[in-house]
Amino acid sequence: MKRCQIPAPLRSGDLLRVIAPSGALRELTAFQQGVEVWRQRGYQVELTPGFDDRYGYLAGTDKHRRIQLETALQDPNCRGILCARGGWGGARLLEKWSFPSVEPKWLIGFSDITSLLWAYAEQGISGVHAPLLTTIASEPDWSQARLFDWVEGRGLPILQGNGWGMGKASGLLLPANLTVATHLLFTPWQPDLTDVILAIEDVTEAPYRIDRMLTHWRTCGALAKIRGIAIGRFSQCDPPANIPSFQVEEVLRDRLSDLGIPIVSGLPFGHDGENAALPVGIPVELDSDRGLLKFETHLNPLPHS
Repeated sequence: MKRCQIPAPLRSGDLLRVIAPSGALRELTAFQQGVEVWRQRGYQVELTPGFDDRYGYLAGTDKHRRIQLETALQDPNCRGILCARGGWGGARLLEKWSFPSVEPKWLIGFSDITSLLWAYAEQGISGVHAPLLTTIASEPDWSQARLFDWVEGRGLPILQGNGWGMGKASGLLLPANLTVATHLLFTPWQPDLTDVILAIEDVTEAPYRIDRMLTHWRTCGALAKIRGIAIGRFSQCDPPANIPSFQVEEVLRDRLSDLGIPIVSGLPFGHDGENAALPVGIPVELDSDRGLLKFETHLNPLPHS
């Protein structure tokens, strides 16, 4: 994976475009609250036409959702792209399409937005695995401040988790929803996993399905060259009632602890709780003895034009 270019820091008054590249928007109150969070920060937030379309479980047809993305990317006045929600559909936009060559701008979201963040990283541009418009209003103050600090050109504090006691590793950070990332393996949108620090989270996946995905990562060789793993929240991943099962924490230990690489679990990112912003493709250090994820402080974003 190549180190990604950080877009120019945002400033109050900058134009941000809202798109819905994945699932149909359902959480209207939370969405409106999220838009207001950004507006109260001083940004112009423009709702791209079609953001509230519905086509089955998708936020409009692939063509119309792709037009939203292209419009935001090619708008010379737009400084950042705010994704409305996750769900499913982002990867469908990538079929027979590639990101246009434009000035780097912020792309912010997580969950299903993993597919776009990874494809963006393949263009050499750093997006942010961070709260969606439907989730940001429920984030604690520190988490909102963390996201604003990053996109406005300031550094990121250390995140504390639970170390598994395998020393330290440094590499480029690659955050992802595990399910979405699993279905990107060996596609054109999978970044080179050599020497990355993989950061994973998931939601509503039974332990056996987490096992199945991680076993696929193991057997296809996708974990062979990574340097470390940062594990966030696996929420609503309880085993089915009255069926023999491992807990999801036991599955993660079983499938990952024998890799011989630093691993830190319990980090504050993912669904259903604190979702700390994680930039894509920037240098980090994972300290598995102390349970820390550290971010390089001296970075060089593009100047604000």
